[in-house]
Amino acid sequence: MKEVAEKLEIGEREAIQNIIANALKMGGAFSLWRKPNSTEKVLMICNSGSVELDEISLEESVPGFVFAPFDPSQKKIFLTADIVFRFSMGELQETNPDHRWWTTFDKRENEVPQKLKYHHKSGKDSSPSNYQELVQLGIKKIEEGELEKIVPSRFQEVTLAEDFDILQTFHTLCEKHPQAMVSLVSSTATGTWLGATPELLVSIDKNSKFKTHALAGTQPYHSSIDVKSVAWTQKEIEEQALVSRYIINCFKKIRVREYLEHGPKTVVAGNVMHLKTDYEVDMNEINFPQLGSVMLKLLHPTSAVCGMPLEPALNFLRRYEGYDREFYSGHLGPINFDNESHVFVNLRCLQLMESSARLYAGAGVTLDSNPEKEFLETEMKMRNLIVLIAPQS
Repeated sequence: MKEVAEKLEIGEREAIQNIIANALKMGGAFSLWRKPNSTEKVLMICNSGSVELDEISLEESVPGFVFAPFDPSQKKIFLTADIVFRFSMGELQETNPDHRWWTTFDKRENEVPQKLKYHHKSGKDSSPSNYQELVQLGIKKIEEGELEKIVPSRFQEVTLAEDFDILQTFHTLCEKHPQAMVSLVSSTATGTWLGATPELLVSIDKNSKFKTHALAGTQPYHSSIDVKSVAWTQKEIEEQALVSRYIINCFKKIRVREYLEHGPKTVVAGNVMHLKTDYEVDMNEINFPQLGSVMLKLLHPTSAVCGMPLEPALNFLRRYEGYDREFYSGHLGPINFDNESHVFVNLRCLQLMESSARLYAGAGVTLDSNPEKEFLETEMKMRNLIVLIAPQS
């Protein structure tokens, strides 16, 4: 007989803490997320072990969550949706009766569930190059004609307070960034990552509508700014146009001509603003059911996180950036879940270490870039998370 799921009278935060505590106790992995412009939070438990894949098939995959590194030559990590919990309006909404025990936790075993050891990683023995020197080198390569654009990045490690609560930080990000994809992912294969990214890579909905967008250009934002009257410099406009051309060129490679283009327009992402252009394709109309997987492979890494042309930009970053980005500026999101796939670029994120957090940010460098301004842009992007994990900063 089919078991009937019913609403449970348990608070969202307590339930999430207890479910994750039990998952970690059993050696499992989890992904917790809230999509942009949504109030539903989804907690997916993977007990069967993460899977390493060369490529992701959005159409053929079982339901799960992808977490892919920046380097396209590296394996993508896939977490299967073994058990799923949904939260809305501050409460756990439905679950199979057999899974109710996940919502309880014996606090005698651990003082508080959220302090259970997550999948911590130690920082690798490498350090980013002097960022402004790296930007200057990128400008030189552009002047010499080797590159059109390059996106160097850097990281900053912040010591965590003893009472730091990563689950509380996740909830706070959901409140402060309603238009971002907020996610917390943890497994032995990936370590633990938290972020609130504004950048969609590939989306396919129930109606077979494919979406992506070009996001680039950065300015500081505060509540007194009228977004409709923001002026952008030629450098920022050109930077965003390069990302748009990159997407259009991907469409051209696979002979997709029937797409809708909206923008560019100014959008807010926390304490910064960007220029965004949206693209949409009706996959049924063009009879291209594999478009999502094909575009995912073509788009990553986009010129917004790597540069142009792709191969020279990748080679530049591998040679000069000075550290392994790992999953920063890779991609993540639910796959074939509720018959939809939503994959985002992993930006505005941190990696949880033993006693610190590693924050990442990059900036788009073009011929008109100023090294000092690009460094300040990375500081501004990191600020979204720093104010939450180190409020005194």
